[in-house]
Amino acid sequence: MAHQRGAGFEDAWEIMDGPDALRSLYPRIAEDLEDILPILDRLPFRINSHLLKLIQDPQDPIGLQVIPSDKELDTSFKDLDPLREESYSPVENLTHRYPDRVLFLVSNECAAYCRFCNRRRKVGRPHVVTEHSIREGLRYIRANPGIREVLLSGGDPFMLSDQRLEKLLSSLRDIPHVEVIRIGTRVPSYLPQRITPNLAAMLKRFQPLFINIHFNHPKELTLEAQMSLGILADAGIPLGSQTVLLKGINDSAGILKELFLKLLRCRVRPYYLFQADMVAGTRHFWTHPLKGVEIIKALYGTISGLAIPHLAIDLPEGGGKIILAPEYIREITSEAIRVENFEGRSIKLTTHWEDT
Repeated sequence: MAHQRGAGFEDAWEIMDGPDALRSLYPRIAEDLEDILPILDRLPFRINSHLLKLIQDPQDPIGLQVIPSDKELDTSFKDLDPLREESYSPVENLTHRYPDRVLFLVSNECAAYCRFCNRRRKVGRPHVVTEHSIREGLRYIRANPGIREVLLSGGDPFMLSDQRLEKLLSSLRDIPHVEVIRIGTRVPSYLPQRITPNLAAMLKRFQPLFINIHFNHPKELTLEAQMSLGILADAGIPLGSQTVLLKGINDSAGILKELFLKLLRCRVRPYYLFQADMVAGTRHFWTHPLKGVEIIKALYGTISGLAIPHLAIDLPEGGGKIILAPEYIREITSEAIRVENFEGRSIKLTTHWEDT
């Protein structure tokens, strides 16, 4: 199924869904189509005109992220909600895991569906996010004055129309104790034409508002993507990026160095490098946690700290996020601390801290 979704920079943009869209790509995909189609019951397939221009091969870094694979049928790990979002959901589609902030799902649609998605139990499915669930989420936030920050997610909030998003942001800004709003989006990477000057001007009215953008590979930073980031940055909206570490796609210091430096040039601060969540059907994307530590260590001292994100794991069983970092302390005694710098050189610190 194909349908138009409003105006881009100059031309309308097209989104294609489901088995028919997958058949239209065949024989561009290498695996047998009949093996892939059952996967769409677990996580739908979606592509758009922007991504179609970028995917030269199903095994390229973008194709691997959005084209279904029979590896998703792996049944060795069956947990669809490893972060236990549902356990911390006092109302539908709102997760209250941390005392002062909530995650609020306001859309079940994305411009394309990442095959490593940690919310594959929800995205792309009709009637998951409804007007009722949004009203109930707003009611809960109003009733809990300890909530000072709201993260809008989904799906992708930027798949809502400007008018619906404006109404939602207005409702949140009418709640006195909500100080900060964040929006998590992959649209600047997957469908940058959605970011328009009109959208940015509307968002500007709801400061302090932060946008967390999802980029995984330097090839995603097309000219169109860079233009979309410029529109948001020119509106004075702080931009941070979230990257998921994915086996065979970006699990090297060289690739991530290129990505993070390009993001910084686009006025985007790399914020998190996430370990891929352990969700059913995504095992082929997982890397060992020490791989991320190794990459971060390789980046220290070679690029600006502004370009190096926190390495984070969102723990299973609802444990929340923790930050992993390379180990630089080699020895601690009552007289000194011995550390190792980014070059591997051992240095002894002997300052008398007790006197300060």
